[in-house]
Amino acid sequence: MNINIDELVSSLTSQTQELVNTLGTDQPLIIGIHTGGIWIAELLHTALNFEKPMGILDISFYRDDFSRLGLNPQVKPSKIPLDITDEHIILVDDVLHTGRTVRAALNELFDYGRPASVHLAVLVDRGGRELPIAAQAVGKIIDLPPHQHVKLTGPKPRSSPPDPPQTRCHSYSHSPVSRTRRALTSIILCCQNQNEPHVSAGNPPELAKPHVS
Repeated sequence: MNINIDELVSSLTSQTQELVNTLGTDQPLIIGIHTGGIWIAELLHTALNFEKPMGILDISFYRDDFSRLGLNPQVKPSKIPLDITDEHIILVDDVLHTGRTVRAALNELFDYGRPASVHLAVLVDRGGRELPIAAQAVGKIIDLPPHQHVKLTGPKPRSSPPDPPQTRCHSYSHSPVSRTRRALTSIILCCQNQNEPHVSAGNPPELAKPHVS
C-alpha cells in the first residue's frame, strides 16, 4: 500500500475548513485526543490559523476498559484552555477504529460544559466500528481486517521499547509536512503474526505503538 501523508494531511485540512465554514464561526475550539490526536490537532491549528488556544484530552480515566486494564502509566492531565459552553468544537484523533476512544472523549468533554456542537476530524478511518460514531473530516479511509492495525510515527526520538518480534511492520515515510514541532513523518500498517520476525521498510519507526481507538 502506497500512502502519501502529505495528501492525507492536505485532504483532512481542506475537509476541516469546509466543516468550519458550516458552523457559523471561523474560530472553533480544536481539541486533540492524547496522544496521537495532538499531532494532528497541532497541524490543523497551525494550517487553519485558529486563534483560540488548542485543548488536550487524556481519556485514560474515561475508557470503558479502565477497570479491566488499569491506568495507563503515561496518563497526562487534560488541558482545556477555556469554558467550552456554547463553543463549536473540532475533536481530533489520529486513527478512528472502534469508536470507543471518541466515546470516552465525549464523556470527558461534557464534564467541562455543554458545547454548541462537537465534530470529529481524523487522519485515518480504518473501519471496524463497534459504536455509532463517524468522523465529519477524514484524511483517508483504509479498509483493514480485524487483525491489522494502523500506527502513526513522528520525528521525536523513540521513547518506547522496540516492537515485539511477533509484529511485522511496513512504514511509509515522507518529508515533514509543516513546521509543527511534531509533524507526522510516516504511517505504519502492522499485521500481527506470531510466527514471523519483525521486518521494517525504510527508517526505523519512532513513537510507534499499537493504536486501539
